[in-house]
Amino acid sequence: MGSGSSTRPSPADLAAAQDKTVPDLIGPGLRVLFCGINPGLWSGATGHHFARPGNRFWPALHRSGFTPRQLRPDEEHELLGLGLGITNVAARTTAKAEQLTAEELRAGGRALVDRVVQHQPRVLAVLGIGAYRTAFGRPRTAVGPQPEQIGETAVWVLPNPSGLNAHYTLDALATEFRKLREAVDTA
Repeated sequence: MGSGSSTRPSPADLAAAQDKTVPDLIGPGLRVLFCGINPGLWSGATGHHFARPGNRFWPALHRSGFTPRQLRPDEEHELLGLGLGITNVAARTTAKAEQLTAEELRAGGRALVDRVVQHQPRVLAVLGIGAYRTAFGRPRTAVGPQPEQIGETAVWVLPNPSGLNAHYTLDALATEFRKLREAVDTA
């Protein structure tokens, strides 16, 4: 399976991607560490975060001003030069986030805290309010900045950019991402 943007995983590639992992994109001095719920099958098959066509992470990132142009999933390493990284609450790939158990999300939240303490990004931005609520035991969490921090790292919750999240249009997602970018840029 190639990593080019025009390569589409076959049904067999997608089936074989179940329960794989996608390496974190983390480096020193990050402004924002974006945290997805878990990789989907397209990401598992391609090895790139937010790889499924229809996922709005890359367009929202660009429209909010985090990137100078819209990157493709296979260009994700360019984020490190912009002070941005990507990780996930749960590491294993699934067809749908609902396939994760609450215990997997809680364990993933504990492991995420360890990664944040180790790498100390300025902000952890969790993409998915339901996953955040479960992983961190915060049932009343709303989108936006959170009152708690992880060490010196601020925590922010953003909507899930999956195309399945019909509650948010791309414009509404970009607006929420922009609020984060403006907060980070003025801090």
